[in-house]
Amino acid sequence: MTATRFHPKPLPMWPRREARAHLGVWQRDRQPMDVRVWAQPMGRQRGLRGQGFTCGRKLRMAGLRGPGVWARGCRRPWEELLAGRVKRQKHNPENEQKLKESAVQLLRRHQNLEDLLLEVEEPPCKKLCLSKLIDSNSAEACSDHVSSFIGSALRDRALRLGVPVAVLAARMVACSMEQVCAEPSHPVLLSSEQRKKVSSLLDVAQYLLTHSMFSRLSFCQELWRVQSSLLLEAVWCLHVHSVVSLRELLESHPEAQAVTAWLFGNLCLLCEQMEASCQSGDTTRAMLSDFVQLLVLRAFQENSNVGRTMEPEKMPQVALAVLQKMLSFALDSLAAGLQEESPAYKAVRWWFDVFSAHSCCVIAPDPLKKFFRHTLVQTLTHSPVLKVSDAVQMQSRWSFSRTHPLLISLYCRLFMMLSPEEAISCVQEVLEEQEVNWQRVLSCVSVLVTCFPEAQQLVRDWVARLMAGAFESFHLDSMVTAFLVVRQAALEGPAAFPPYADWFKASFGSSRGYHSCSKKALVFLFKFLSDLVPWEAPWYLQVHILYPPLVPSKYRCVLTDYISLARTRLADLKVSLENMGLYGDGSLARDVAEPRSQAAQDVEKAVSMFEHTGKVPVPVLEASIFRRPYYVSHFLPVLLTPRVLPKVPDARAAFIESLRRADKIPPSVYATYCQACATAEEEKSGSADPGMETKPSYAEEALGPLKAALGQLRALMANPMQYDVLSAQMAVVAERLGAVLGRRMDDVCSEETKIQLSILAPDIPQQHQAVVDLLLTAFCQDLMAACSFVPPERQGPWATLFVRTLCGHALLPAVLGRLCQLLHHQGPSLSAPHVLGLAALAVHLGECRATLPEVDPGPAAATRSLPVPEFLDGLLSCHTGESVLFCLKFCTAAITYSWCRFSPQPHGALRSCLSPGLIKKFQFALFRLVSEAREPCHVENVTGPPWRPLCLPSEDWQSAALALWQQSSFQELLEEPEFRLTYRDWLQLELDIPPGADPLSDTEKQDFHQWAIHKHFLPAPLASGGCGGDLEVACMVLIDALMDFYHSPRSCGHTESPSWAYSGRKGNGDLLCRLQEMAADLEAGCPVSQEHFVFRVFRRRLEGLASGRGVAAALWRQRELLMGRRLLLRLPPSVLLGNLQAEGPSCEDFFHLVNSELRNFCNHGGALTLTHDITAHFFRGLLNACVRSLDPSLTANLTLAKCQARCPLMVTSALSWWSSLEPVLCSQWQKYCQGGLPLELQRLREAEQFAHSMLCPSFLSLDSTSPAPTPAWVSAAALHFAVQRVGKDNARSLLKKLDFEREELLVPLFFFSLLSLLSSHLTSTAIADSLKATEVCAEVLACLQRRKLSWLGLFQLTEADAGLGHLLLHLAPDQLARLLPFAFYRLLPHFDKAATVRDVGFLRVAVDMYLQLVQLFVGGETTAVSPSASTSLRLQSQPLPQGSPVELITEARLFLLQLIPQCPQESFSDMMELLAGHADCDPEVASAVLNRCHAGTDADLYREPCLL
Repeated sequence: MTATRFHPKPLPMWPRREARAHLGVWQRDRQPMDVRVWAQPMGRQRGLRGQGFTCGRKLRMAGLRGPGVWARGCRRPWEELLAGRVKRQKHNPENEQKLKESAVQLLRRHQNLEDLLLEVEEPPCKKLCLSKLIDSNSAEACSDHVSSFIGSALRDRALRLGVPVAVLAARMVACSMEQVCAEPSHPVLLSSEQRKKVSSLLDVAQYLLTHSMFSRLSFCQELWRVQSSLLLEAVWCLHVHSVVSLRELLESHPEAQAVTAWLFGNLCLLCEQMEASCQSGDTTRAMLSDFVQLLVLRAFQENSNVGRTMEPEKMPQVALAVLQKMLSFALDSLAAGLQEESPAYKAVRWWFDVFSAHSCCVIAPDPLKKFFRHTLVQTLTHSPVLKVSDAVQMQSRWSFSRTHPLLISLYCRLFMMLSPEEAISCVQEVLEEQEVNWQRVLSCVSVLVTCFPEAQQLVRDWVARLMAGAFESFHLDSMVTAFLVVRQAALEGPAAFPPYADWFKASFGSSRGYHSCSKKALVFLFKFLSDLVPWEAPWYLQVHILYPPLVPSKYRCVLTDYISLARTRLADLKVSLENMGLYGDGSLARDVAEPRSQAAQDVEKAVSMFEHTGKVPVPVLEASIFRRPYYVSHFLPVLLTPRVLPKVPDARAAFIESLRRADKIPPSVYATYCQACATAEEEKSGSADPGMETKPSYAEEALGPLKAALGQLRALMANPMQYDVLSAQMAVVAERLGAVLGRRMDDVCSEETKIQLSILAPDIPQQHQAVVDLLLTAFCQDLMAACSFVPPERQGPWATLFVRTLCGHALLPAVLGRLCQLLHHQGPSLSAPHVLGLAALAVHLGECRATLPEVDPGPAAATRSLPVPEFLDGLLSCHTGESVLFCLKFCTAAITYSWCRFSPQPHGALRSCLSPGLIKKFQFALFRLVSEAREPCHVENVTGPPWRPLCLPSEDWQSAALALWQQSSFQELLEEPEFRLTYRDWLQLELDIPPGADPLSDTEKQDFHQWAIHKHFLPAPLASGGCGGDLEVACMVLIDALMDFYHSPRSCGHTESPSWAYSGRKGNGDLLCRLQEMAADLEAGCPVSQEHFVFRVFRRRLEGLASGRGVAAALWRQRELLMGRRLLLRLPPSVLLGNLQAEGPSCEDFFHLVNSELRNFCNHGGALTLTHDITAHFFRGLLNACVRSLDPSLTANLTLAKCQARCPLMVTSALSWWSSLEPVLCSQWQKYCQGGLPLELQRLREAEQFAHSMLCPSFLSLDSTSPAPTPAWVSAAALHFAVQRVGKDNARSLLKKLDFEREELLVPLFFFSLLSLLSSHLTSTAIADSLKATEVCAEVLACLQRRKLSWLGLFQLTEADAGLGHLLLHLAPDQLARLLPFAFYRLLPHFDKAATVRDVGFLRVAVDMYLQLVQLFVGGETTAVSPSASTSLRLQSQPLPQGSPVELITEARLFLLQLIPQCPQESFSDMMELLAGHADCDPEVASAVLNRCHAGTDADLYREPCLL
């Protein structure tokens, strides 16, 4: 400013109080009249020009006189004017501060501080140079001494100027800040030199603030005057160093539009320059975060500070305007198209990054949620230029894979805060109330259903509400919205939403459809569909035509009109309706493929489904009826392409054969196909195999793009938290995968409820092998890459999206088959990265278990239809040392990954993602391989197991497993019963390891077994899977496990090694030794009245088996008994006899087992004999009991007497094997008991000697014959076995001697012969044996008939019988006892006809046997009888019935019809009771019997009484 000379001006007329207030500013020492005058150069004066007064000039007055003496016309001087007022004013210290404050306020309102400082400026040499003091090169720039010097200088100058020091300091700092920012090297950031200067300047400002020498408000006003040269980082530095907060600074600006424009421009520049300098990265992010925090809080926080300079409502408007301008800039940039490296792209990307969790974590939840909701609304409503018709036409271009990744990132971050429920509610409100941008609305729906699985059901419910509301109020907007949302969601594949065709059929294809409520609703629907026709894609028109809405017949014309319109539109588009394949594209409404390529895809899909289900797919059957032109013209020609047929029919050949049998292939077409295949086989050359199916060329071409997409995905693993970017890339991978497979995203078949897969020989389609290997390799590599940067819990959901992509295609069976090959067959050879990757894949497959079909693992599994986690658990075998180590690796990796991945709730994740069996196998492998784990667990109280994705050697794997085992949280998990390795689980896994493949030596294995049984499981409580300290429980569980193992396919041929056959009983030898040891320990401690634990186990298991006479039930029961007998033979023989009591050993348990079970299944030769091993084992036990008793002979006699009374089968078995038992018994008895054989054993010897003597040729005459030893049935049994051992001729000569034997011998012998006859027909014995059995029965029967002995009672035995009948019934197996009617009529030719007529009881027995024989035939039990003997007899012209049961029944029926008229009337006394309920078996026989009964009754009525 140019100095001007002073011209006196008249004083303004101030009020007295105001004048005092203003003048008091310049008082220094409380002297009111002391007005200081500053010296100025001669001839120059600087004026202080204010808005209301002029003062402070040097007055140069000529002719100045003394006080009170003035020349005429001159005004009174200042001193005189003031003196009077001051004299009248009394000094009041209380008002001093008020006067100063009033003066300061007046200066603020009416003074130009800039002009004031210019006028009072000192000469240049005397100025305080702050720029030099804050220079970074000055060593004293930031010292307290310099700051105090600056403060002192400012105070002095302020005193000289008479202005507040705070105002002066603010002006000084503002000017210095302007000078620092004067030459910027960056649009918004400071250079390193500028940062140092600003730092020094801020130190001075902080010192001034600390000493109350700085005015924030004045400073803000001064800054805004130089805002054009002000850098954003300098402003932010003021905020960070607490000089002036951003809120104060923004609120101090007088113009809202100006501050909005300034802040918006600087924020855009800041976002563009976020990556400009690596050294400033943290600074720029912090700057952006602080500005966003301020804007969000001021825009969306309800409370506001009214005491600010700016009006309360203006700052929220400014903040909201800045946020809206930033979002509008981002959305406009996205709409215009962005180059990836352009500044606008960087600005948009970094602005969208402010919505991430790490940027918004410092903002309160309530305003943050309002901000996110407002952002979503603004995004959906920004630039609403598209119409509904545009959305219908262009919708297929707005799928998830085609949406810009930045927009996907914005949606994902918004939905992370809002939750899918709030997001859908917000979208619904926007659609109802505002005009929307349809592209962004529909892309929002795609992101919801793709990235948030929980939103899928919410979208379905929303659509259902829209449809219900549309048809309730005929609201067209709701209808449009519902259709657009459904089609958009269906674009993302069946994993996200049902295909559009399925939804349309479900909504309108039944009588329960939305349109079925009224005619008006029906018209409304077709009016809507007709309006859409001009803009519809061909695919949707095809769906509407092929799956039309169900309409009543009287409204059929409405449907036909629409179909005609749709067909016309398809014709205009030059699209044939038949081009739509069987498995139409339910997700992507793209251009319809050519019929030939479409048919090829349909054939491949149909064959794949047939291979997994074994049934012709329903779409094929429907097409053969409703779409026959496409089926015949396109589908069948592709299916029946000539090829060289394989020797073993493959899936394609089986599918063709199934269609042919179902008459779905015309005979002429099939004949042509067969002829062409034969021609192709003849023309087959070695260089090219026409029968070899090759992959489609388009699949080979698409494999390259798939690899490229997977490579790009791997590159993104450097920051796996980029949820939006990874989601977008996974969508690209899914699209490329669909192109490789030649099918769409909806290839998951709804009818395929199970996946059939053979664990022993998994079959993977050739066209899927390379794709599956590529995907699995990519997953493992991606996991290793991601884990090298961040742990699993910070990797985001990329792995879930990857697995969901696999499950969304028909690849799932191939993926599971490949996992079966890798884990079950090649597990030990896998490297550590493969183990880690496949373990993580298993975890995420378990995460998706609710959406995956079950797996049928084939005959190798004990159960069928396993969920995927259980199926994967079954792939881990523990058969060898290498497989056990691999199992430990895989389980450790899976558990640790799941624990880290779902760290907030690891227990729930383990329960849902992994099978409990996998956690149990981890414990089993750990106990076996890591001896430290057998020691008491020293629990480490840490947050979770470490994740070390390294190529670990075996020792490190074991260390990692041990570290996991020692986690306190993992031990807490094992407290849950489903995860704890129980004693039974351990036994089942231990039995899988064969002795030859066990990594432990015999000594180590014995020590391990001793630890596991006696230290770990025996003392463990029953509730946790232990034995509760009860050794008997341990034995019972071990027996159960052994028998289960014998029954399972694991003990047979369903293993990898042929040496693990059923006979080898892999792994059971050592555990049997442990069982024997524990049984020996318990032998002396079992209570007398308690059932032995072995038989208790047998009884419980047998009671649990299915009862009945079916073949399957009988075979299963027989197998159970064979296993039980095998275990009994390996236990001490004393187990069979039980405890030794005063009356001898307690054999009741064993006797009950023999009488109820072994009698029927474990006999030798069909009847009367147990096997030699169990018989010899019993007698070894008897000898041991005798040795331990005080009176051995008495013990033996009492035991054998019990056998004769309660278990006669043991006696007959001893007689059968006497030739091998007697030497051992005699030798052992003489050795240990030192005496003659006990009486009962002598009787057995005598019975055997009697039978032997009968066979001797020198058998004496009848007079010298000695009677058979008693009991007679024992001698009869010995004689029966003797007859069986001799030839046919010797048997005939022996039987001729029976006429001299007692009845007590002949009747049991005849019964035994009957059983032998039936056994010969039930077993595949030689014909000679059947003939011999028949002759023996006939000879004994003849003897009985000659001696007129009663034998019919043998065919009427019941459980109520006593004596011999009860004993004989307990000797016969149940099946043979039921087949006695068969034996009865087998002997029909040998009956004495005259004797049968005379015998009153014969007819009743014959009729009863006939009725039972018919019932046996109806029940199918006679089919087991072999007719070989009868056939042979017929060929030899023997007078026996024909061999088949039907011929036998015919002969018996004819015999009865001939016999009934001949029998006396007394024979019919009990016939009425016999025929009750059985007359329908043979009405003719029953009628004949009843006629004779009634005839006898009538004769009694008309018979005259005998009076004399």
